[in-house]
Amino acid sequence: MQFTSQQRLDDGVLEREFILGEIPGTLWTPGSAPAPLVLMAHNNGLPKAEPRLVARARYTAARGYAVATIDAAGCGDRPRSAADEQARADLRRAMQAGEPVDEIFESFIGPLVDNAVPEWQTTLDALLELPEIGGPVGYSGGWTALGIRLAVVEPRIAAAGFFAGGYVPRAQREEARQFTIPLLFLLQWDDEGNPRQRALDLFDAFGSKEKTLHANPGGHTGTPWFELEDGCRFLDRHLK
Repeated sequence: MQFTSQQRLDDGVLEREFILGEIPGTLWTPGSAPAPLVLMAHNNGLPKAEPRLVARARYTAARGYAVATIDAAGCGDRPRSAADEQARADLRRAMQAGEPVDEIFESFIGPLVDNAVPEWQTTLDALLELPEIGGPVGYSGGWTALGIRLAVVEPRIAAAGFFAGGYVPRAQREEARQFTIPLLFLLQWDDEGNPRQRALDLFDAFGSKEKTLHANPGGHTGTPWFELEDGCRFLDRHLK
C-alpha cells in the first residue's frame, strides 16, 4: 500500500489517498490510535470522492473510527469493460421503455460483486497491517450485495450497516440466510428504484439474531442525517 497524498481536515481527521496494486482508495483516520476499521463501499460507477460518501466517512472518522473506501473495477476512474458498458446501456434503454430490468441487473451486478470481493479482502489485509488501525472491522454502505458476500466469507467483519437502496442478486439474497453478524438495515419507504416488499423480504431473510430495521419516508437519496448518528451508535456497540 502506497500513500500518494494526505491532508489534515478541520475536524482533526487525517485523509490519505492510497494505491494498492491497481486499486485506488481513501483512508480517513482519527487522532486516536489504534482505531476500529469501517469499510464503506459504493457501486453504480460512483467515485470514492462522491460527496455523500465522503461526508459519511468524515463524520464516522471523527467519531473515532478508521474509515476506508476503494474504487472497485468500473467505479470512479477505473476502466469499465465492454460488457459493463453494454449492460448499463441495456439498463437505461429498458428503464426508459418501462420494461422489466431484473434480469439485466442480475447479469450485471452479480459479476461486479464476484470481482469486488477479492479486491476488498486484499485491501483489508493491507489496512490491518497499519499501526493506526486495530480491529474489529465493520461494514457500512449502499452496496448491500457486496456487504452480504463479504460478511459471509470474511470472519473479520463483526457488524454491518446496509442501505436497502440497490439491487441484490438472487445469489446474495440466498446468502443472506448465512449472514449472522449484527445488522442495521436502513430503508427509504418510498424508494423509487427499490420495491419496498423486496427490501422487507431481504431483511426477513437475514440470519442475524440481532437485526434492526429503520424505515423513513422519502425517496432513494432522502435518508435522514440522524441515521448517520444512529449508525455510529450501532458501530459503538459492536466495534468498541
